[in-house]
Amino acid sequence: MKDSEAISQFLEMLAAEGGAAKNTLLAYGSDLRGASDVLDGALVDADKVGLQKLGAEWMALSRTSVARKSSVLRRFFAFLEEEGLRRDDPSDALPRPTVQRALPRVLSHGDIERLFDTLEDRRRDRHADPLTLRLIALVELLYGSGLRATELVSLPRHALRGDRPFLILRGKGGRERLVPISDRARMSVADWGQHVPADQPWLFPSGRSHLSRVRLFQLVRELAAGAGIPPQRISPHVLRHAFATHLLEGGADLRALQTMLGHADIGTTQIYTHVNSAHLVELVNARHPLMDVARRRSEPGRGQGG
Repeated sequence: MKDSEAISQFLEMLAAEGGAAKNTLLAYGSDLRGASDVLDGALVDADKVGLQKLGAEWMALSRTSVARKSSVLRRFFAFLEEEGLRRDDPSDALPRPTVQRALPRVLSHGDIERLFDTLEDRRRDRHADPLTLRLIALVELLYGSGLRATELVSLPRHALRGDRPFLILRGKGGRERLVPISDRARMSVADWGQHVPADQPWLFPSGRSHLSRVRLFQLVRELAAGAGIPPQRISPHVLRHAFATHLLEGGADLRALQTMLGHADIGTTQIYTHVNSAHLVELVNARHPLMDVARRRSEPGRGQGG
């Protein structure tokens, strides 16, 4: 695929899924086309040596500019990999100037309750309308299992079995991971599955393929608007963030969360601790072994000679 075509598809995705502003799209397009020019039109197929060449070209730029360009290219190569346009992601070779990392948008427990209350209202009002059942299954899997949008929409028809409370997914970089599926999600998928033909290869079919990420994004925002949540605050990826954040608040182990999310680097998972600092302090105070020693010493009759 030519660079120009891939860049156009990437920008279309950003506009549809992320609601990116016109100026943002112009800046991203400029950065990508500039990188393509440096690599003589071979950005899509660039290897790590090519990306190191880009880094050398950016040496005279400010740290912020380099960080922005690297970020754009990382998103671009992740997009290429997710869309099957290349089998690897060479973006580790891009420079990583030290800048403060942006924190993910977060939904509160109240926001999540409003989303699911709205879904239940629709279920009752529409008498098991298939599209409502599909939306319930999609949201249950997004929030209940932390799936990436691409992983969710491309699930095979028989990915979930009634007797197996987990999925085995092949995610970024071909890495396999085990994803627990809640009883609620399995029930919702079973309800929706009754409306999917047995010979259909996809769990969420649409036309000749499966539901698109863009359509999933639209469905989630429409649901948010109906639940009284500003649509710009929510996306499939924000629901994935909510899954991670709320599990961590409930005391989940960071390494277990890393496995469930499919993060190659624990540092990526650690970003979720920002919402949870008070809870983590509480855990330390309540469960640290030295706190048990302190409590025993403070008990009446302890520490006194006999």
